Amino acid sequence: MQNLLSRHVLKDESLRLGVESGWYGHKVSGTFVAGPYATKEECNMRIAELDPPAPKKKR
Repeated sequence: MQNLLSRHVLKDESLRLGVESGWYGHKVSGTFVAGPYATKEECNMRIAELDPPAPKKKR
């Protein structure tokens, strides 16, 4: 799965984008996947649920 990132969208930018202000989980391409969240911690918790780390390979 793609790596998801957290991003804070301020009020001015939210008006331009047509979304609410807050924290969003997004793809590298910039597409919002989850949000808005009130805090970065909430956003990162949701990202961890949606995009868990890849399992480690056994040697």
